[in-house]
Amino acid sequence: MITSEIIIKPIGTVHSELVQRYETPRQGILAGEKISVIELNPKNNFQQALKYLDGFERIWVLYQFHLNKNWKPLVTPPRHTRKKVGVFATRAPYRPNHIGMSCVKLEKVDGLKIFISESDILNGSPVLDIKPYLPYSDSFPDALTGWVKKDFASIYKVIFESRSEKQCSWLKENAGINLASFAQLQLEFNPADSARKRISQQKTAGKLNKNVFELKYRAWRIRYTVNETEKKVIVREINSSYSKEELKNKEEGKYRDKPLHIEFVKQFKSVKRVS
Repeated sequence: MITSEIIIKPIGTVHSELVQRYETPRQGILAGEKISVIELNPKNNFQQALKYLDGFERIWVLYQFHLNKNWKPLVTPPRHTRKKVGVFATRAPYRPNHIGMSCVKLEKVDGLKIFISESDILNGSPVLDIKPYLPYSDSFPDALTGWVKKDFASIYKVIFESRSEKQCSWLKENAGINLASFAQLQLEFNPADSARKRISQQKTAGKLNKNVFELKYRAWRIRYTVNETEKKVIVREINSSYSKEELKNKEEGKYRDKPLHIEFVKQFKSVKRVS
């Protein structure tokens, strides 16, 4: 049994638009074409270490889940099942050594900067190592996937209407809250499952409407409809969960964010609805 500590020094840092954990996609391939940059540390001969890397289309990036301070032997996966699963049977970040591994698309190499896309790595993540992806040895498409379903065909397309798009942009610009990414990640799988913790089915004329739902994030409510036939989610609008009376009350709520909600309501006249 190895009892001595293993010391690993980061070789660089990831710079990404993904700042909060709720913004990260389930896997990097779902992240789209947004560019992130791995910036390697200077004065380590890393420029020589990058020689010929630009000939590969994909690379493996090993990094640290730097926002995690503990680990869990059992975790609840974000989809597929509501049962707890051993952390070693998942890609969850709650690992004993907080090590993450992502296969990302390599866009270009410029000096000590490696430009990547289709990445789920958070901004500020320390990079531990980089390796080329080799299809002949790294890809096993027919391999069994245990409890994980191969259900890419069931992904819903999340569409933002003009109003909700403007609201999300306002929140990102004024408070750094990326509700668009949060909604995208939460609603691309099982958006009509009101048994999920953050999703509730809404009422129309006092009766539950099977197509209208609300997704919760802190004191924000994301109202959307689901088109099962076309596998589409339409995000209609963002509402504050505070009522007009609650916003008039100067006593702060759980999230101490009433001033932001007051400005948001002034801008969009959008408060919670009584279903």
